[in-house]
Amino acid sequence: MENGNSVFSRFEVKKYILKKNLKKDLPSSIVVFLVALPLCLGIALASGAPLFAGIITGVIGGIIVSSISGSQLSVSGPAAGLTAIVLGAISQLGTYETFLLAVVIAGVIQLILGILKGGMIGNYFPSSVIEGMLAAIGLTLILKQFPHALGIHSDFFGDESFFQGDHENTFSAITAAMSHFGLAAIVISGLSIAVLVLWPKFKKLSTVPAPLVVVALGVGLAIAFKGTNYALDGAQMVAIPVVNGFSEFIGLFTTPDFSQISNGKVWMVAGTIAIVASLETLLSLEAIDKIDPIKRVSPTNRELIAQGAGNIVSGLVGGLPMTSVIVRSSANVNAGGRTKMSAVFHGCWLLLSLLFIPGLINMIPLACLAAILLVTGYKLTRIALFKHMYHKGWDQFIPFVVTIIAVLLTDLLKGVAIGMLLSIFFLLRTNMRNPFFYRIKEEGDKKNLRITLAEEVSFLNKAAIQVVLTELPKETNVTIDGTNSRYIDPDVLETIFNYKHNAYTKGIIVDLVNIKDHYSVPKLNNKIIEEINN
Repeated sequence: MENGNSVFSRFEVKKYILKKNLKKDLPSSIVVFLVALPLCLGIALASGAPLFAGIITGVIGGIIVSSISGSQLSVSGPAAGLTAIVLGAISQLGTYETFLLAVVIAGVIQLILGILKGGMIGNYFPSSVIEGMLAAIGLTLILKQFPHALGIHSDFFGDESFFQGDHENTFSAITAAMSHFGLAAIVISGLSIAVLVLWPKFKKLSTVPAPLVVVALGVGLAIAFKGTNYALDGAQMVAIPVVNGFSEFIGLFTTPDFSQISNGKVWMVAGTIAIVASLETLLSLEAIDKIDPIKRVSPTNRELIAQGAGNIVSGLVGGLPMTSVIVRSSANVNAGGRTKMSAVFHGCWLLLSLLFIPGLINMIPLACLAAILLVTGYKLTRIALFKHMYHKGWDQFIPFVVTIIAVLLTDLLKGVAIGMLLSIFFLLRTNMRNPFFYRIKEEGDKKNLRITLAEEVSFLNKAAIQVVLTELPKETNVTIDGTNSRYIDPDVLETIFNYKHNAYTKGIIVDLVNIKDHYSVPKLNNKIIEEINN
């Protein structure tokens, strides 16, 4: 009886938790849906793919990838960072059907990477670089969405690259927008930002998500401006494809051309997509874990498997390659999402909107959606983050700032790569300064010097140890103590043994204490290995 009661109580607890999370996940999913919709369309347009491809990719990313993924807050879909690759690949391969085959193969490669534990690379991104990437994304959202908030639509909604397809760049686009703004868009975006900031402060009203109020307000104002000199044109509105019936919906799907399986270009494109999409996903995953209020850690290998499955399905039905996307995921966090059900529901809303209410969706102004992203960007790049990184020291603050600048002036992957290189420089610098401990003991006219090696001595310590040994004065007794060392890199061992062999030429006597000829890499216990693999 007690056992039955405990089972019942556990069931009740799970039911309560699910119900409690749904109160946050459902409203959050609507916000993510509203943000994702124009992004999916804009990225498809910029990629030279059918608009339907962008929507169906978002649907698959929401429903399939989120269901398999171990991340609770990550949202997947078509990524702006892949637009140039996709556009070039479609042109290079000749037909969209051949490109879809490359997407399927890319998904298979990601599956294999996940099974081979390739996701572990995500654990090696420095915190300063990830924080810098988040701040850069926030600034990018502010800079890129500002023209849309003013009513300028020359660049596709959701572009993140510095150099735009309209021959402008991030800064010149803002200058142009200042002289060609639309009154209706400014009124809509301005009031939308005010609602987003003030609405949550009223507890009785905050049960209704502020972004939903913003969309309703935007639709109402767009209707009010109709028939005036300030009316919004079609390019300033969401433009979802209108599907007349289920048969027409089925006709939108496209299948890959498997006859091109032996085409070498297909495999080159597939490999490129798999690598770039995997890196963007791992970066996004690490960044979202940083801003998760509950501080959960997402399993990276499982995420690669989920992304691989998503890209296989997407390629089979005519979609675009996808990644975990920071913008949508950040919107999910800021809207109060708690579990993966928010991302799953957002995929359902994308599908239902395409089938049943395309006309209503097309009444939403881009200006109010730009306002949502502007507020999201501000939260990602808050002043407190800069102060926090500054107080952590220059070795953290400089890579943080350089990553921000590099991402703004190039793109996500190039910017992060530059930040990583700078972080590695500071890592090497730190290891050069603190590879071991030593003390000098005077005995008469002779100097006795003891070098006590650290617990882990990697190849990064080799240069510093060489410098110290080279600069030791003549006629010195040197003891190199490896008692505390669990591991000494073979290159360091070779340096130490070579020095002992040749030191007599300077009258230096070298004594090695507890230093083995060979060290094995310390093994992790089974529990830690299991956690990493998952």
